[in-house]
Amino acid sequence: MHTLQEENETSFDVVLGFDMETDIGSYTTYYDGVQKGTDPILEILKKYNLGATFYWTGHAAMHNPEWVLKVKQAGHETGCHGLLHETLGDPIFPLPNNWPILPYEVEGRLKDATKIISDITGEQPVSFRCPRLWGSTQVVNVLESLGYISDASLPLYFYGEPFVPYHPSNEDWTKKGTMNIVEIPNFCDLEMESKDPFQRDRDQWPLFRTKSSGAVMEKAEGFLRYVRNKGERPVLCFYFHPWEFYPMPQGALDFGECSVTPLPFIVENCGDKAISGLDALCGLLLDRGGRFITAGQLAREFKEKQMK
Repeated sequence: MHTLQEENETSFDVVLGFDMETDIGSYTTYYDGVQKGTDPILEILKKYNLGATFYWTGHAAMHNPEWVLKVKQAGHETGCHGLLHETLGDPIFPLPNNWPILPYEVEGRLKDATKIISDITGEQPVSFRCPRLWGSTQVVNVLESLGYISDASLPLYFYGEPFVPYHPSNEDWTKKGTMNIVEIPNFCDLEMESKDPFQRDRDQWPLFRTKSSGAVMEKAEGFLRYVRNKGERPVLCFYFHPWEFYPMPQGALDFGECSVTPLPFIVENCGDKAISGLDALCGLLLDRGGRFITAGQLAREFKEKQMK
């Protein structure tokens, strides 16, 4: 029988999360990614027999119900990503014309999104992730009241801790507490020294397509070492988007009264490079010994262990 220490040294969990939203996040009004990028994702997951969590905005689900059902029928978890791709929680850096929604709006937006997804699938979603990983204490409190059991919103590149799943405090979602919901941090390289004011150079995204699957694994290895040196069992929680798996427009996007030009890395190598990058990354993680698990199942197992 392996001891807990031996298990921590040889194994880790992998949560693959796909944020199902408008193309390029908030920068377009269309769903080419959902409609043309989802199939390649499902093919890779089927190739390796992996389960994943697909986080749908209510708007994306409402406008693409057939894709919600197709993903569900393929055996994957249906999660929620808010009503629209909007700032629900505490913003990490400013974005023009993208102010956080007002605090009194949060509960209503989450209720509406949950109902839309529930009506399509016939099941209440229990896993959540905030757009851009911008969560908050208010968000996790509302999620708990709505019956969610997992939230995968915490960006480790910014907060730095906690670095393993935890029950958050109802007074500060970035601290451990006694809530029932389980917070699943999105991993980054905690060993490296950041040179970015928001510490985004420590993050995992979007290296799988802008550099290589090997570059992502370097970040993952740094995280695995860091967590194991603290005596904990690591969880590699990833975030991807369907629009990354279909070629996105380059340069300015025109919308009547304005145009928006995403930074080049946002849309770099979307399509074939992203597809091959995800394929290779899944293979590397399996070879490394990763155990793939959905966010909801991880939360259930975490709560069971806490009760023993």
